[in-house]
Formats: sequence, structure tokens, C-alpha cells
Amino acid sequence: LPISTNEVVIVQSDTSTVDDAEFEAFVTDLYGKLVALGPDIIRLNTLTNYYQSRDPFTVSQDRNATIMPIVMAGDFDDATSNVDDIIKVVDAANEDAPAGFKVFITGQAVIGNDFQTAGQEGIEKGEKFGVPIAFIILILVFGAVVAALIPIALAFISIIVALGAAALVGQLFALSFFVTNIIFMIGLAVGIDYSLFIIARYREERGRGLEKTDAIVRAGATASRAVLVSGLAVVLALVGMVLVPFNIYIGLGIGAILVVVASVMAALTLLPAVLSLLGDRINRLSIPLVHKAHARFDETRPGGFWDWISHKVMRRPVVSLVLAGGLLLVAAIPVLDLSTGFAGVSTLPDDFRSRQGFDILDEKFSAGNVTPVEIVIEGQIDSQPVQAAIEALKTKMASDPEGAFGQPHPPEINEAGTLQLLSVPVAGDSANVGAKKAIRRLHDEYIPEVFGDPPVARVYVTGETAYTMAFFDTAKKSVFYVFPFVLGMSFILLMVVFRSIIVPIKAIILNLLSVGASYGLLVLVFQKGVGEELGIFKQSDIIEAWIPLFLFSILFGLSMDYHVFLLSRIREHYDQTKDNAGSVAFGIRTTGRLITGAALIMVAVFWGFAAGDIVGLQQMGFGLGVAILLDATIVRMVLVPAEMKLFGKWNWYLPSFLNWLPDIRVEVKREETAPVSSD
Repeated sequence: LPISTNEVVIVQSDTSTVDDAEFEAFVTDLYGKLVALGPDIIRLNTLTNYYQSRDPFTVSQDRNATIMPIVMAGDFDDATSNVDDIIKVVDAANEDAPAGFKVFITGQAVIGNDFQTAGQEGIEKGEKFGVPIAFIILILVFGAVVAALIPIALAFISIIVALGAAALVGQLFALSFFVTNIIFMIGLAVGIDYSLFIIARYREERGRGLEKTDAIVRAGATASRAVLVSGLAVVLALVGMVLVPFNIYIGLGIGAILVVVASVMAALTLLPAVLSLLGDRINRLSIPLVHKAHARFDETRPGGFWDWISHKVMRRPVVSLVLAGGLLLVAAIPVLDLSTGFAGVSTLPDDFRSRQGFDILDEKFSAGNVTPVEIVIEGQIDSQPVQAAIEALKTKMASDPEGAFGQPHPPEINEAGTLQLLSVPVAGDSANVGAKKAIRRLHDEYIPEVFGDPPVARVYVTGETAYTMAFFDTAKKSVFYVFPFVLGMSFILLMVVFRSIIVPIKAIILNLLSVGASYGLLVLVFQKGVGEELGIFKQSDIIEAWIPLFLFSILFGLSMDYHVFLLSRIREHYDQTKDNAGSVAFGIRTTGRLITGAALIMVAVFWGFAAGDIVGLQQMGFGLGVAILLDATIVRMVLVPAEMKLFGKWNWYLPSFLNWLPDIRVEVKREETAPVSSD
């Protein structure tokens, strides 16, 4: 038996009750049209109406509404494809309905389709908001329209490649419909950023007088290496999500990994080809004032805002460290009230059909009709002991002290008579505390009592609530291996790249600070509703259960991006001068504008996607945007120079017993670049 997909058709009248002939005629006609869809669409033995069964649970207390529960044929994918046929019948019934009558539909497949629609609308909103803002920021960073267009074009190419790869993976493994949102969001963010850093380095080298090909080679030996290391850091962090044995984590992790890999490959292969073809024409359509400001900038000479702020911080490193670190710790405090769960259909906008149907169902009946507990009995179903146990179980559920269980749906039995599916509505939302307690009573008390020990048949409990409980338990356990994996891989990568054990330790601490602060602000804005009056984000009693682990993996990877770019310039200068403070100032001065621009692009992209209607995507986009903003400002521009100043030469300490590690540098010495005589 495939796991059932439950839909509910609701008929409501403002002028009649189910006892009226007009009501009966309308319901009977609608029932006939649903039956006519056939067994390929609906499991016909599960479809009934009040006038056939006379079951009181199918009629509302005020008797002006009735439900027709439907179990879809096939698996969930079949139901998702076929539910449109039922929707067409419902829409036609609404068009022909007598005055005062209204037909609603809600259920797992309808809800899933509406979430996909809302997700697609979120992508469109993200593109409309994020891409123009990113373009404006790129113009300010480069001072030329052509140079600003290249990163956006490469980002979209990477997204297309990743979507194609995800489609191939989807043939073997079911991916969450959120994967498209993730690919677009992460693809725009990292795809633009990676190209930005390489183009900036190419233009810097051209400004020093290198020939076009020499400048491309030099950018490849420096910025491209940083992109490769950064991309590797992001991928390693994302692998942490794939380790969690749940579809939503695996799907989102795979989608994000695919688009990061595509973005890195585009930056390392396609971008150098584009630079070779365009050469100095990337400076076409320059913006005069911005272009002149860039032309006057000389990284070899002190001066400017970023140089000034780095020296200010390093003059009082302890004070800077305490104030900035304290601010992030205070921002993280609300995380102590973090409450996770699944918001579900109630977070969809009111104009979605599944939300309207759900509200009517919840008001007049029970939302549990959409997400019943699914009890699978395996054994000789027609035997007397098994039948007696099944009836005893029904009696137990009917007399539940909390009244948590509704009238069981008609049972389904396979042809061999060895499996029976019993669907029983559970009162309230599938994710609430009452529903979870009811499932525990069913699993831990009722089933063992009536089926005996040894049991007369094997019994399995599944369904939406059981899935939610398993998800929470698995997510909590996953923390104990996902966190160590991500932290450990990040430590090893940074230790090898920078040949230091101090650098990765500090990087992990700083990243944990920014992640913690973003968690705290997430709770403050969504759970506590701070700023709700602005009408930007929806207040929610819970943070979506998949968000914390997801944010941790994504943010840890993306934070390493900026850390690698900044520290690589610091290390490059330190290797040449052995001047710690001067090298820190040099790194801040040469990357400050780029890191800030790159961060603002990511924030614009993430917050653009947060403008969608799905609260889970709002929380994800807001959390990512806030964390990147904190990371690129407070962490990179205050905490990093302060701690680098305090540690001095110990920043680059590597114990002698680790000298066997390969000397892999992000930034190579300038003399290592072989001269090229011509383009």
C-alpha cells in the first residue's frame, strides 16, 4: 500500500443545512462527478459522503457544512499531479452552485502545490528586488556598467547549470520543492561575489601596468585561488546538511552544493575567457565620478576610510574586542527562547485555496482530517485475533481521555490480505503539543495493550505528526555530529591554507558569534514580533524546524568566504614585510570596499527572497542577510583587526610537529608569476 495522500472537499451553505433537499442534491451531484474521475485519480473505496454513511463526523455542529474525505490514488507524486483534476471539479461546482453554496478543497497535495506556487512567487520577488540592487552595488564597486553586468550574467549561467544538475539528481532522489529557491538565492549571492573578487583583482593588476594576459594570470594565481578555497569551505560546510537523514536537509544541501560548485567553475573557467575577450572593454560605459574615485585609489599607500578604521581599532584592540564581541553576545541572548516547529498551511496567504479550505475545516471540523495518523497493520488481517485487536484499538482511540482521535476512515486492505491501512483524524494541527502527546499514547500505550506481547500483528505508526516527531528527534541528534563535522572541516581547511592553528580557532569563534547573533535576531523579529508593525515580516510563534541547522551550515560556509579573502591579503603582505599591524591595515584597506560590496549584494539577494509569502523563506532570507551583514561589518572590520593586533606574530603559529602539512597558499608571491610577452 502506498502511503495515502489525504484531501478533503468541503461543501458549505449560508442558506441551507445538510437536512435540506437542495443541500443533498448538490452534494450528491458533486460526489458523482468526483467518482467519475476514476480509480486512477481517487481510491474510490475511501470516497463517501454524509448521505451514504450518515457518519456524524462528516457534518459540522451547525449542520451547514459537510466534508467528503478523499484518499488519492498512487503515491504523493501521483497525487500532486492528479489533484488538479479534483480542483477542476471543485471550481466547476463553484461556478454552477446555487446561491449561498461554496465548495472548498484542502489537503496534502493541494497544500504542496500552493507552497510550490508561493515559492515560485518568492523567486520572482527575490529576482526583482535582489538583482537590481546587486547591479547598482556592482556599478558603485566597479564604476562601469559592463564590468557590473559580467558577474550577474555568470551567476545566472551557474544557476541554470545547477538547476539542470538538480533535475538529473531528482531522477534518482526526491528533492524538496524549496531546492529551486535555494539554488536561485545561493547562486545569485556566491555567483556574483566570486566574479566580483576576480574581476577586481584583474583590474587592480591592469592598473599596475601588467599586460592583459599577465593580469589574468595574476588574478588567477591570487583571487581565483581564494575563490577555490572559499568555494571548498562552503561545500564542506554544506556537506554537514547532507549528513542529516531527512529529505529537506539532503535536498537543500545538494541544491546549494551544486550551485556553489557551478559558481566556482564558472569563475575559474568562463570568467578568464570573458576577460580575455573583453580586456579593457570591461570598463566601457563607465560612471565618471565613481570611475575617477577608483582611478585615484592606490592600495600601496595608506589612506581612506578602511585604512582609518583599521588603525582606530588596532590602537585600542581590547576595547574594540570587548565592545564588538559584547554587542554580538547581547544580540544572541534571545536565542535562549528559540522554539522550533512547522508552521504549515496556516502561514500561506489568505487567497490560496488550500489556506481557505484549511481554515473552514479547522473552524467547523478538525484539521486532523487532512493529516490523520496512519496506522499500518501487518499480519493475517482477516484472522480473528487481528480483527479483535483492530476493533479494540478503535475503541481505545474513541475513548481517549483527551478526545484526540476522530472517526476512523474506511480501512484499506491489500489484495493479499496481509496489510491494512487505518487512517484516523487527530484533533488540531499536526504539529501541536496535543497531537504529539496523542501519537505517543497511541504508540506507547494503546497499541502494545491491544496487540499483546508477542503481538498478534506488527503495527507501524506514521503520518504527518509522527513524521514531525521523528524530524525533531533526528534534528536534535544531528547537532552532535553536524556541528563537529562543519567545525572540524573548517579548521582543517584553514589550518592547511594559512599554515596556522591560531587562525582557524579564531575564525571558528568569530563565526559562531555571528551565527549566534543571527539566531537571536531571528527569534527577536519573528517569534517576539519586534518590528511587526512595519508589515515586512510575519510574526510566528515558532522558527521553522529546519532553519537552525540549515543556517548554521550555510552561514559557516559563506562566512569563510570573507575570512579567506581578507586573511589571504593580510598573509600576502605579512610574508613580504613581517609587519603585523601594517599587514592587517593593508588587508582591510584592499578588501574593505570589495567585502562590503559583496556583503551588501548577498544581503540584497537574501532579503529579496525574504519578501516572499512563505514564512519559512522569510526566516531563512532574513537570518542569512543579517548574519552576512554582521559578519562583513562588526566581525571582519572590527573583531578581526583587533584580535590580529593582539596576537601579533602568533597569528601564524604552527606547531613543529605539523610542519609536514603541504604549503598551500591562497596568495602566491608576485615574483612567482611568469612574465608573458604579449596578449
